[in-house]
Amino acid sequence: MKLRKGRVYFDTDLAGWLEETDRGVSFSYDADWLANPHAQPVSLTLPLRAEPFTDKGVHPFFLGLLPEGWLLEISLSKLKLSKDDLFGLVLALCRDCVGAVWIEPDEGVA
Repeated sequence: MKLRKGRVYFDTDLAGWLEETDRGVSFSYDADWLANPHAQPVSLTLPLRAEPFTDKGVHPFFLGLLPEGWLLEISLSKLKLSKDDLFGLVLALCRDCVGAVWIEPDEGVA
C-alpha cells in the first residue's frame, strides 16, 4: 500500500505534515514552523508541540476543511473520488479552503 502525505500550510508558510501510517493518520508540525517565534497552531485542538498527533483516522479539524452538501457531491463526481477515502478527500479538496490553513499533496512520497 502506498502511503500518502500532505503539506499543511498556514497562509503561505509550511506549518506541518499530514501523513498516512500503518496505524492511521499522523499530523506533525514542521521543525522550522515550531522555531518561528510567530508560529501559531493550525487549530486549538492541535497545539504547538514537537511530538506528532496520531489517530486511527483523519483528525476532525482537517475533516472540517472539506466542502459539504452539494459542493462535496459535485467534487466527488467530477474528481471520481470515494466518499470513504477521507485522507484522499482532504488531499484532493483542501487546497483552496476558507481560512488560513490549506493542504497540498506531497507527491514525492513512495
